Amino acid sequence: MNVSERTWAETSVLSIAGREYRYVPLHRLMSGDELTVLPYSIRILLENVARKAPAELPAVLDRARTGTGECEVPFHPNRIMLHDTTCLPTLADFAAVRDAVAELGGEPAAVNPVVDVDLTVDHSVIAEDYGAPSALEHNLGIDFERNRERYEFIKWAENSLDGFRVVPPGKGIIHQVNMEILARVVWQAPGEVPPMLHPDALVATDSHTPMINSIGVLGWGVGGLQAQAAMLGEPILFGFPEVVGVHLSGRMKEGCTATDLALTVTELLRSRGVVGSFVEFFGEGLANLSWADRAAVANMAPEYGATCAFFPYDEEVRTYLGLTGRSAEQRAVVDSYMTAQGLKRTPDSPVPRFDRTVELDLDAVEPCVAGPRRPDQRIPLSGVADSFRREVETTVPASETDPIFGESVPTGPVAIAAITSCTNTANPTLMIQAGLVAQRARELGLATKPWVKTSLSPGSRVVTRYLEAAGLLTALEDSGFHTVGFGCMTCIGNSGPLQPRMEELVETGTDAVAVLSGNRNFPGRVNPAISLAYLASPPLVVAYALAGSVLHDFDTQPLGTDHEGEPVHLEDLWPGDAEVAARVADAVTAEMFSDNNAAIRDGTSHWTALGAESTTRFPWHPDSTYVRRPPYLTNVAPVPSQSRRIDDARVLLWLGDDITTDHISPAGAIPRNSLAGHYLQVAGTSPRHLNQYSTRRSNHEVMLRGAFTNPAVTNHLLPPESRGSGGHAYTADHDRILPAYEASQSYREADLDLIVIAGRNYGTGSSRDWAAKAQALLGVRAVIAESFERIHRSNLIGMGVFPLEFADGWDAAGLKLRGDEALAITDLDNPHPGTNTVMLHIRRVDGATSRVPLRLRLDSRHEVAYLRHGGTMPYVVRRFLPEQPHTGEHAHRPRT
Repeated sequence: MNVSERTWAETSVLSIAGREYRYVPLHRLMSGDELTVLPYSIRILLENVARKAPAELPAVLDRARTGTGECEVPFHPNRIMLHDTTCLPTLADFAAVRDAVAELGGEPAAVNPVVDVDLTVDHSVIAEDYGAPSALEHNLGIDFERNRERYEFIKWAENSLDGFRVVPPGKGIIHQVNMEILARVVWQAPGEVPPMLHPDALVATDSHTPMINSIGVLGWGVGGLQAQAAMLGEPILFGFPEVVGVHLSGRMKEGCTATDLALTVTELLRSRGVVGSFVEFFGEGLANLSWADRAAVANMAPEYGATCAFFPYDEEVRTYLGLTGRSAEQRAVVDSYMTAQGLKRTPDSPVPRFDRTVELDLDAVEPCVAGPRRPDQRIPLSGVADSFRREVETTVPASETDPIFGESVPTGPVAIAAITSCTNTANPTLMIQAGLVAQRARELGLATKPWVKTSLSPGSRVVTRYLEAAGLLTALEDSGFHTVGFGCMTCIGNSGPLQPRMEELVETGTDAVAVLSGNRNFPGRVNPAISLAYLASPPLVVAYALAGSVLHDFDTQPLGTDHEGEPVHLEDLWPGDAEVAARVADAVTAEMFSDNNAAIRDGTSHWTALGAESTTRFPWHPDSTYVRRPPYLTNVAPVPSQSRRIDDARVLLWLGDDITTDHISPAGAIPRNSLAGHYLQVAGTSPRHLNQYSTRRSNHEVMLRGAFTNPAVTNHLLPPESRGSGGHAYTADHDRILPAYEASQSYREADLDLIVIAGRNYGTGSSRDWAAKAQALLGVRAVIAESFERIHRSNLIGMGVFPLEFADGWDAAGLKLRGDEALAITDLDNPHPGTNTVMLHIRRVDGATSRVPLRLRLDSRHEVAYLRHGGTMPYVVRRFLPEQPHTGEHAHRPRT
């Protein structure tokens, strides 16, 4: 069907409840037969391109029809979401861009978001206090005491930036706020008559953004640098995605949970290789999954590497919109528009055509956990003990009664049991299950083991309301699971200190374990003292708190005895599915969501008491330990360098497989004896208030000193006896071995560029732009790896760092590096979208030379432009200059 661009831009009128709306109809882009076999996620992409970038539509349509070839997709989100640990560096960059534009003769007030931006402050509160009714308020008070300066900076942004809105601390987690309140499914463009309707579509600076895919909203996580560009009107450009269909059949067995399903999907899809792909679910089994089941699966998308994990809009989503307090008018608009556009899935809808299909029989899902080091390490519940034994050298149990705990501490003690994070606390079924397990345990006389630090940190205030309505909140509190905050907390590493005696035992060699209802369990992430952690459903978290050890066999060993001395097993505590469903139906009401929605932007007294600047340019404070002007936006040249060639470089680090962003740029507590801790104490910060690395991301001095300090980082350039704990490296003279930050300074003094070498899956984990910023500021010009995780590759490009892949047949070991070689990389000056071949030249100390082919994959012309300009932010600055020199890019000036 040949149609003109003018026809694509034409709108149709949709009448809903006596009111007229306009929309760009998909049936004008493709015939009905062509459209109905497209994945639903691709249909939303097509609408977005047709409405926002019609000139690019022919190539996108051709790729959608034929399923072959390559094309660039310009995606324009209608909104962007941030959380506080990604927003602070984003806002600091915005403030610094205004400074750089002003210094180069531009108008700083023109630097403003051109799409709606919502920030949810959810990543800062720490579980300092626990096990007491006062924990919630105490932790919130400490949060404001520590983070006052950061929060004042956020308030400056709220006053100074157009379209920037804040959900204050203590309200919930970004993804639950998004699902319950902010997501509209269908967006109405403001100020237009008749209103223009289109699918709600967003990006956010958190990798678990695909949770929103569970209700038919297309969105995914991006790095902070990509988000900043999108805030200024740049499209998110990427190659046309592969779409992997997951065919769901059957129904989950009695007693299996949404967590079990999510962990099963994670293992399955990580093994099938879906990194960078769209995943879309279909099949008769969809009818047997609730919105909450779908949310848990979609939330885990970054754990299996998918860009998004899409569940099409259907009647289950329509029901969810009613439950969460959306108005009848809004629900009518959503359903009418999605039906008219062919975006509503029904049992009779044709099965879309996918690039690949994966089968999952829901009947095969079994109770499980994931761990002890990665979220894709699914383990049947019966196999947890063996998985722990494989990780530790000794499994000899303690034989003496501990004087503090009053009983023997077993092998594999559970030091942390946390019901936490967005993945599972959004699910009423899971939370009611946890409450019922705790209630029955209390009734039978069972108690949590004294060495376990227990906590409840829901992602929404609605959770505690329905737990209270169900009569289960007190039962959880009696088991030690008092509410410690509304935020990510333990899952993001804000677990706080262990029980004091357990801290002592860990320091003397006890292999303690964390069990949490989160989505990530990388070594040291949950707590610096704990390297082994298991992801589990909320009711299993309660069970492990009662058991006190991961060696407990729930099938054969009792958790204790009841008041009559009879053994109590987990099956005696576990509620039936019908009972849970009835409790959920009685306790969870739309009124709860409506009340919460109405108060979502009302801050606590701590928040309202904060002062804030209202200036166009932020007044940086040179003695600040939280907010510093970033060096990559200081002294920006009006034009970019003409050459990006790397002539004389050295390898700083040679790393292995599965290096996460946690390994590169930590998020957990700043140790007092670390380089960052020493820097802060010299600057006047008390050891008690060193805070988390995640809260210091707007201070490059802290972040650089924390780079590659994760104890699991191993530099293979060094002899085994010299590798130490954390990333150490040779100095430029190859004479000393120092922490990565200190070693990098010697290369800077010698005017030498740096390169990082790695294996597979470099940069997995959180969408953390500081993992790229830290490398760039250490002097790293290129990372050479076997493969990259999607967001980190984009972030490296956003910082002007080349993400280079080994050509087939090559890997890091094949280079036979010692660390004193001189490296050059040529063919970098004129890259193009697609795969570029570049050459690595190695000159060894004995004079021998070798050449190694590398691949530079660039997904869009914007990625090419970012590399030419030395990064996204310098590129953005130059767009705002009054007389921008011609650079060959086809970028548009931002709307102001």
